[in-house]
Amino acid sequence: MCLIFLSLQQHPKYKLILAANRDEFYARKTDTASFWPGHKNILGGRDLEAMREDKTCGTWMAMTTTGKIAMVTNYRDFKNLKSIAPSRGHLVSDFLIGDTAPTPYLQQVEKIKNDYNGFNLILGDVDNLFYLSNYKDGIEKLKPGSYGLSNALLQTPWPKVEQLKEKMIATISQSSFTAGELLNIMVNEEPAKDSDLPGTGIGLERERALSSMFIKTNGYGTRCSTVILVTDSNEILFQERTYNLNDFTFEDKKFQFLSGQDLLLEN
Repeated sequence: MCLIFLSLQQHPKYKLILAANRDEFYARKTDTASFWPGHKNILGGRDLEAMREDKTCGTWMAMTTTGKIAMVTNYRDFKNLKSIAPSRGHLVSDFLIGDTAPTPYLQQVEKIKNDYNGFNLILGDVDNLFYLSNYKDGIEKLKPGSYGLSNALLQTPWPKVEQLKEKMIATISQSSFTAGELLNIMVNEEPAKDSDLPGTGIGLERERALSSMFIKTNGYGTRCSTVILVTDSNEILFQERTYNLNDFTFEDKKFQFLSGQDLLLEN
């Protein structure tokens, strides 16, 4: 993912609200959200180009039917990119496939974090989430509140992060809202003002192109948006919107289930 909003314990109905955009090269082979072959308890998209010999794929975000969840964004630092590095997407899938608890898992990752290109990793379950980046020290347990994350550290006030938080908080503060309304917020192509752009070493034109919540450039942009809603009684709605890269129409896939039980609905 490259843009994430999280609301933890801030709503009378939903203890977890998540909305995210995945930005990626259009040519990168991807499976849309589904239950994984060989791991039928894991729901999410799959990065088919980050596939190991055992057919395990990396992913940008996924969750299990028991309520485990994980997501990753890249940290933008092109000057220090390693030409050979492990796939950051496997940091997500390895956690979901394995049985290691969040803190010990992140402690293991922390020991090898500098082997990877820059990342932000959030994982845990629908009640407790933890954050680790290889651009800062330590593991942070997320307190109740609202969070925004893009390609810098958590809560870094990039214009699109602040815009996302503002729009999301306003929407979820209403008496009722739908996952579709949250997905619609994610399709915002308005670029930031030049004076507000971060300086990440990629030049003004590229900074401008990547500054909107929804990105469309030649060969790279927002591939899908995802919303996850979890009620206090662990009813889970997972809805993914995948964009047609030719005309930017979209297709929604929706999954609903009760954490710990069988799938109730897919359409």
